[in-house]
Amino acid sequence: MKVGVLLLAAGRGTRFGSDKRRARLPDGELLLDRSIAAIEQTGLPLRVALGPDDSALARALRARAIETIRCAAAPRGMGATLADAVRQLPAWDAVLVALGDMPWLRPESIAAVARAAGPSAICIPCHGGRRGHPVAFGARFLPELGALDGDRGARDLLLQHSAVVRELPVDDPGILRDVDRPADLQRPPLYHGPQRS
Repeated sequence: MKVGVLLLAAGRGTRFGSDKRRARLPDGELLLDRSIAAIEQTGLPLRVALGPDDSALARALRARAIETIRCAAAPRGMGATLADAVRQLPAWDAVLVALGDMPWLRPESIAAVARAAGPSAICIPCHGGRRGHPVAFGARFLPELGALDGDRGARDLLLQHSAVVRELPVDDPGILRDVDRPADLQRPPLYHGPQRS
């Protein structure tokens, strides 16, 4: 079964006050680079969804052999971005929808969700009774994801298909922690990531 990851990174973060994808974590690493690194460690295929004005970032990622998807609909919101990107994905049996502003997500959590994915299932990681990301959608649901619009993500789709939603407990608070404001970068990290030499 072919499972891939779609990393949504088309938003610049209006609440953050600047392009948070290029913000630096306390150790100096760029936020988006850390989010990408966690996915790369799993060995899963990856596509990074970018906005229509992200030519420089797209070139920088392609120079690192990271494949990107340009989403012309991104200015309309996350739902529109997700739909645009899903319509451009390869023929995967399931896709993990991840967020580019979650740099403390552990690679093993991503891999666990991928293992639990299936063509007709939706899998959501949970920690402490709370649902997080990435969320795995089987190919059965991609047409519905591809029909989203505006700033609403896939929450309504999860409600409509609650009978096939599987919650996967993981020991990883990083599935819940995103970066919305500069202060979020300075909080003591819940997970420091792998040691780098």
